[in-house]
Parts: sequence; structure tokens; C-alpha cells
Amino acid sequence: MSTFFIAGTDTGVGKTHATCALLHALRARDLTACGMKPVASGCFETAEGLRNDDALALQAASSAPMPYEWVNPLALREPLSPHLAAAHEGVEIGLAPLRDAFERLRAVHDAVLVEGVGGWLVPLSRGLMASDIARQWQLPVILVVGLRLGCLNHALLSARAIATDGCRLVGWIGNRIDPDMAAVDENIATLRQLLPAPCLGVLPHGAAPQAAAAGLDLTLILE
Repeated sequence: MSTFFIAGTDTGVGKTHATCALLHALRARDLTACGMKPVASGCFETAEGLRNDDALALQAASSAPMPYEWVNPLALREPLSPHLAAAHEGVEIGLAPLRDAFERLRAVHDAVLVEGVGGWLVPLSRGLMASDIARQWQLPVILVVGLRLGCLNHALLSARAIATDGCRLVGWIGNRIDPDMAAVDENIATLRQLLPAPCLGVLPHGAAPQAAAAGLDLTLILE
């Protein structure tokens, strides 16, 4: 069983894109793999209930379609920080129902990738942070670094926070979210030098997850 928490250096750095690429890379190794987004804010109404684009992408990239309620057990309407979106709906976020869905997925897959929400220190409720999912479930962390101006500071601060919380950073993925970023190769080299975990790959701008998966090296986290 391989389970990982996919964290991001910020909102909008491509956690879902990277998680989908990882799912395709795992499936290419003949592993059954599933993505999960325990908490999603910014959902839309459907005949089946609230749905979130990121969770639907994870569901589609997984080895087999799982019940949406397992992939995204807590769907919130407003595109806000989860603690605010939940408060507006009169919901108190707790980890127990999220863990139940995680265990269902883990029981039928070789690998489960749990995507966080926003950055490492996003509040879920009073006294509960997004990072507590990784910490309490004891999940090793893969950090998605959005390659743009400021990424060095965001990546190093995130890595420090992950370690401070007692979690293990096992690898990081660069995502070319800004195709015009200056000195991108030097920035990647700096990240390789300073981050305390290996680079699993750099996702090119505009590539579909299945194509981007070919550039990921999972050897260091699976063997």
C-alpha cells in the first residue's frame, strides 16, 4: 500500500494536475491507484448533488470510477477557504467522516493519493488545519511547487512547516504554471539544492496529465 498526501506551495499551483499525473504514473506501473480530495470548496450543483472540478478530475484519472462521496466526502459550495465556506453552510469540519472514506478507498487500491486544499496551513475549522490530514493519518508528503516568481520562498517555507509538523517530505514536483518564468532552470536547480527531498519531475506547461506522467520518476518513493 502506497499512500501520499499531495500538498501545494499555494492555491493555484496545480496540485490536481500533478496528482492526476502521479495517478497515471502509478497506473503505468500496473498499480491500482485512486485520487481523493477530502475537502473541496467551490462546488456546483448537479442532479446527483454538489460536485467539484478537481475531485472529478481525480475520479477520472483513477484506475476505476469510485463513488464520488468517497473521492470527495465534503463538498462545499463557495470558493473560499474551507473554514469560511463550511461556516456559511453551518457545517463543522471533522476528520472522522473523511477518514472513513479514505479507508474505503485504501481497502481496494494499491495506492491512494490524498490531495490537500490550498497550501499547507489552510484552516478547516477551529483548531484544525489542512495539514492535520497528513499529520493525523501519518501520510508521507509530496509537495507541488508552482514554478513562478516567488516559488523559492514558498517552497522552502512549506518544507519547513511540513517538518515542523512532524510530517515527512518524500519528494517534490515542479509545475510550469508560468511558461514565461525567467531563469526557470536556475530556479529548479536551486530547489533541487535546497529542498530536503528529491525532485520527482517537472511537469511541462500545457501537457495533459497522462503525457506529463512520463516525466515523473517514482523510484525513490516506491522502492
